Order: sequence, then structure tokens, then C-alpha cells
Amino acid sequence: MAVDRDLFDETHEAFRDSFRKFVRAEIVPHHDKWEEAGVVDRSMFLAAGELGFLGMAVPAEYGGSGEPDFRYNVIISEELQRANVIGSGMCITLHNDIVLPYLLSATNEEQRRRWLPGMVTGERMGAISMTEPGAGSDLASIRTTARLDGDVFMVNGSKTFVTNGLNADVIVVAVKTDPALRHKGISLIVVEEGTPGLQRGRRLEKIGLKSQDTAELFFDDAAVPVANLLGAEGSGFGLLMQNLAQERLALSVSALAGSRIVLEWTLEYCRNREAFGERLSSFQNTRFVLAELVTATEVAQVYLDYLIRRHLRDELSAEDAAKAKWWTTQLQQDVVNRCLQLHGGYGFMHETPVARAFLDARVQTIYGGTNEIMKEIIGRSLDKPAASRRSGS
Repeated sequence: MAVDRDLFDETHEAFRDSFRKFVRAEIVPHHDKWEEAGVVDRSMFLAAGELGFLGMAVPAEYGGSGEPDFRYNVIISEELQRANVIGSGMCITLHNDIVLPYLLSATNEEQRRRWLPGMVTGERMGAISMTEPGAGSDLASIRTTARLDGDVFMVNGSKTFVTNGLNADVIVVAVKTDPALRHKGISLIVVEEGTPGLQRGRRLEKIGLKSQDTAELFFDDAAVPVANLLGAEGSGFGLLMQNLAQERLALSVSALAGSRIVLEWTLEYCRNREAFGERLSSFQNTRFVLAELVTATEVAQVYLDYLIRRHLRDELSAEDAAKAKWWTTQLQQDVVNRCLQLHGGYGFMHETPVARAFLDARVQTIYGGTNEIMKEIIGRSLDKPAASRRSGS
């Protein structure tokens, strides 16, 4: 499965080698234990910060390396998938790919100095909290409110499916500062660990990604300083839309990397496994299945690398990201399902890597906006003139 990728240079490959060693030393030996516990040890996250794997895009004056190069994020996702420990590593990818962009683009100088250094060292872990029990992809329907009371916002409501919900110290929360409005009433505020009125609920049991802590959050007159507001009141929906493109591109990277490593395992398995006195790879059906999957993943890789280049030039549109997200995550469902089938009964055993990958992959078509919502975004864009679609406007 060779795709000629010229996306990375020697510096990127050195970073990949370092991160691969980190994963082998700090994550792989503990992954099973963390899967059982439902949460990773913070010591691993601190080690990631010490070695420079957190907040690469943070400017040097706040402790980062000042490398706003999304290709480093790509490498981290690809290596976590290669090691089949995406659940244990998701605290890193969510922190870098999804939370940090808000703290880089929507903060003032005081906020950056307060939060960014810890986000680089790992002393602060980030989370973002949008989904509510009664509001998923329809963000305009959120009911968590933030009422201004002097120099604090009194936050009331609940959130669910919060990634890093148990471990996070800095949580970007979508709230309604004007409940009478829909999108225009949404604001983003940062709720910090130790905020009075913030209560972390139960750890949610998932069918996959078990070591990635997912929790409920409850706000009961949680007093959050006005100084923790990101941007202006009512600007939250715009900030979310601005940053969701990178989030969906990151999910696409993870999905395709997951597809390709499962396919590698399956190719090796079929070369060595025998049935009726012949290798599985000698049967026409096996060859046809593998041919289809290899072709699909290689084509997807070329397209995804093209979009990564567009993102590096700040040209990635919401429609581009939606296309990549639904296509690659649906491809991943197809790859892991058909590869598991080729493993036969062994594919159904939890200790088999393909079985774990099958379970971990299932959520990919759901979070970050369901694939149905992705198609809606793309479909609506088709009403634009062709020139506008090409420019990403």
C-alpha cells in the first residue's frame, strides 16, 4: 500500500520517530490498564508536554515552539492509530487539534498568559463542552445558560459526552448568554478546575475508546469570572464554526490512518492464514476485497493530503472538511468491518487488534458532527455559484 506522500520533510519525520518512541514507552505498556480504568494517568500527559508533543502551535513567548504546522498534529494521530492506542492518546489529539485553536484565536493577552503555558507543559489539559442531553448536532438548541451577575457569569445547565471530562483543567463551554436568541445567543466561556458549582458526573461507559475519559458535567450556579469569556458575548457560534473545520479534518486524518493500519494487519494475516490447504490471500474473494480496500484508502489519502495542504494555506472550507469527514469515517467503517470478516472467528475476539479497532472506530461517523450533518453542509453549499464553491467562500 504505497502512496507517494511528499507532505512531510525531514523535520517532520524526526518528530514522527520521537513520537513513535514516546507512544511505545509511555502509552502502549499501560493501554490495557487504562482501558479497564476508563481514564489515563495524568503522568503520561505531563510526559507528552515535557517532550514537546503538546501545544506545538503556541507562540514561543507563552512557552510553545511556535510551530503552527498542522502536519505535526497529523503525525500524532497517525502514530496513535498505528499503535492501536487511539483511546489512550485522544487526550493529546483533542487538546492539540480541537481545544487549543480556541485559546489561540479567541483569547486576549491576559488569557493567553494565564492558560497557554500550562497547555504546553501538560499541567493544564483542555476539553470542549458543547453537547447536551437534549442538544447534539443542533447547537442552537443548547440550554446551558450564563447569566451576568456583576463580574461573574452564573452558569446553569448540564453537558454530556465531554471528552477529557474527568481530567480536564480548562474546559471551553458553549452557553447561552441570551436564551431568547438561537445562534446569536451563544457564547463561549472557559470553566476552570475548582470553579464553585462545577460538578463532574459519572464516567460514561462506551463500546470503544474506553481509556478516553468521557463524562457528564453539571453547572449549578457555577461562578465563572467575566475574564474567562472568549471573544465577545454572542460570538460563540461563529467561533465554533471557524474551528470546526480543523476538528473535522483531524477526525479525517485519524479515520484514514486507522483504516490503513487495519488493512496492513489484514494483508499480513491473509498472507499467512491457511484455509482448505491454501493461503487466504490466494482466494479470489479475498483478493477482490483487499483490492477494493487498498484502492479506496490510497485514493482517500491523496485527497486528504490535498486538503491538509489547503489547510496549511488557510484555505480549508467548511464544505471541504465536511466532505473529508464523512467520506473517510464511512470508509473506516467499511474497512474495519470487512477486514474483521476476513479474520473470521479471530476477528470476533477482543484481544485481536482488528476487533479493538472495530469498536474504537464506530463513533467516528457520529462525533464532530454526524455524517448526516456533514452531507447537509455539503448539500447546502451546492446552491452557491460554482466559482464560490471552488474558492471555499
